[in-house]
Amino acid sequence: MPPSPGAELARRYHHDVVAPLLRAALPALPHAAARLGSGSDVLGLDDTTSTDHDFGLRLTLLVDPEQVGEVDALLERELPRDFAGHPVRFATTWDPHVRHRVEVATVEEFAASRLGLDVTRHWEPEDWLALSGQAVLEVLAGPVFTDTDHRLGALRERLRWYPHDLWRHLVACCWRQLGQELPFVGRTGQRGDDLGSRVITARLVEVAVHLGFLLDRTWPPYPKWRGTLFATLPSAVALPALQAALTAGDWRARQEHLCAALEVLLRHQGDVGLPAAGPASEPFHARPFRSVPQAVLDALTAAITDERVRALPAGIGSIEQWTANVDVLVHGRRRHRAARAVQR
Repeated sequence: MPPSPGAELARRYHHDVVAPLLRAALPALPHAAARLGSGSDVLGLDDTTSTDHDFGLRLTLLVDPEQVGEVDALLERELPRDFAGHPVRFATTWDPHVRHRVEVATVEEFAASRLGLDVTRHWEPEDWLALSGQAVLEVLAGPVFTDTDHRLGALRERLRWYPHDLWRHLVACCWRQLGQELPFVGRTGQRGDDLGSRVITARLVEVAVHLGFLLDRTWPPYPKWRGTLFATLPSAVALPALQAALTAGDWRARQEHLCAALEVLLRHQGDVGLPAAGPASEPFHARPFRSVPQAVLDALTAAITDERVRALPAGIGSIEQWTANVDVLVHGRRRHRAARAVQR
């Protein structure tokens, strides 16, 4: 895939303007330069629509604490007015001041601003559970142009994926959520509540998509880009059945397609090396509905050896598995307060 327009613009800006300034003024400066943070270009998904706000000459420059002010002042003083037809200084939706948009910070400050975590300490399971996929991607996904002290590289490696037992736990949480509401697709439809059946189906498709990201060890972006990136994953083998469930005209077809998608995902779960006791669905009591067998969850939880993970409450999982509230998900401290409270 070719680089996105924004990522390529950031690379040129760094190579042609910012890097030469730093070499001339601070040749021994340990630093990392990258296009990180918010913006569709960080994910490589920007297009012409993306340019109507917050788009332009943006970089993240990570330096030692005592050099943040010096580097920021140097850039403010020496950067040109424009580059490649774009203004160097401009306002954004989060800051009305017209100034350059090279974010100068320490690795620790930048990480805390996105993750809500102190990266200098060990992380407990509850810390991992407070991370949203989008927050991690704002550190992990964007292109890095230089990293002379390797601290950014070490942080990105640390964020590659959850600890293994926590991964198992989160996958089990998805299956528990699927089992809790799968019978309601039919029960609502049976009572003539077609809207309710469709709403529940959409909720379960969302859980199934999250399960797919988990199985493929890929952090999910925020909802605008979730379907786009899911379609690129190996788990997208379930996509036709999930789409059919969303477009089905009656509850029986919705249930059938959902169950077919879950069978595909359970087979894929085994392919990626996780316990996958089948089948993915079974009759719900004596009713014409389906649910997820407890054996699917038990196979995953039985493989967990970390006592801290085993002590976590079943079914709650990561913050994105129990809330979609934007004002919580975009705020690191709120995420961590909420995640710790709900796990107790």
